Amino acid sequence: MVKNYALVHEWLTPHATGGSELVVKEILNAVDADLYALIDFESTNPESYLFKRQIGSTFLQQLPMAKKGVQKYLPLLPLAIEQLDLREYPVILSSSHAVAKGVLAAPHQMHICYCHTPMRYAWDLTFDYLRNSAAGRGLPGILTRYLLHRLRQWDVISANRVDYFIANSQHTARRIWRCYRREAEVIYPPVNVDRFRFEPQKEDFYLTVARLVPYKKVGMIVRGFNQLGKRLVVIGTGPELAEMRAIAGPNVEVLGEQPDAVVEDYMARAKAFVYAACEDFGIALVEAQACGTPVIAYGAGGALETVVDIRNHPSQGTGLFFGQQTEGALMEAVERFEGWRSQFNPQAGRDQAALFTPQVFQERYRHFIDECYQKFLTKA
Repeated sequence: MVKNYALVHEWLTPHATGGSELVVKEILNAVDADLYALIDFESTNPESYLFKRQIGSTFLQQLPMAKKGVQKYLPLLPLAIEQLDLREYPVILSSSHAVAKGVLAAPHQMHICYCHTPMRYAWDLTFDYLRNSAAGRGLPGILTRYLLHRLRQWDVISANRVDYFIANSQHTARRIWRCYRREAEVIYPPVNVDRFRFEPQKEDFYLTVARLVPYKKVGMIVRGFNQLGKRLVVIGTGPELAEMRAIAGPNVEVLGEQPDAVVEDYMARAKAFVYAACEDFGIALVEAQACGTPVIAYGAGGALETVVDIRNHPSQGTGLFFGQQTEGALMEAVERFEGWRSQFNPQAGRDQAALFTPQVFQERYRHFIDECYQKFLTKA
């Protein structure tokens, strides 16, 4: 296997603990790579697995409030990522959901990008972003639209710096093709299945775990359960937390942010896990199945690749889809789930989740790098 890798990610902070950060961790377990990011506040964090690791960063590290997120410096992100000098590495790996794929490389260097998503606020969520932000209205709105226009142009140009793309799902692969006209190999992200307790015996409540932001549609779930009168537990934090608590009926419990151990416990005991967002992959859906907990999910995006609808596969079913992001469609799915509930086999969920373990990811990722490097050498 080729040596001397550089791995580039967007940002490393105590608040960045999502699916893309899990991918970074498992890439580092799969290959011996030097790590780079726009900002790094994890190598000084005693609670991080990156504590005391040498990590390269950019000038954004020194800017005020950078630790709370560099998204506020959005116009500077493309410039910053291009300042990383990676000329000494024969292979560049990037884990990108924004600008990491835009690093500069020489002709003798191979660049493989694991793309979690093309930049959402520049593409799919542009109009949601403009509608829900003060920066999307009036004169600032005109400037924001121009900025996003230029960001899309840079995003396409920077995609041409990548030799090989990996997508985290078929859904993301289609988005990569639509935005960049590039093919992508699908390697599903790692899910720490062993962290979750398999629990065949369920209790009488539904659960959703998500960041409380508009596209997650948690408000729709809450309003639907208000009408159903069935018990729902909501775990997560974000700008919509106060709104969720305000609209929640007596049957809905909004817990806010909770420690991992609490999330895992609720996930194992829930009657079903409810999810209404269109995700590129959706790690939480796999985590629920690892507990043997059935999933009621919006039937789009990565959910179609990770959840098995019991109506189509009665013996292997792990969940049930609804076709529209509306309260009515959700309520109908919950009522339908009650009719199918006795048919679900918790072990089927655990078996389905086993397809997405870190070991599976590492093996496929290493194999793809080796395969691509052999192709790259023949073109040199």
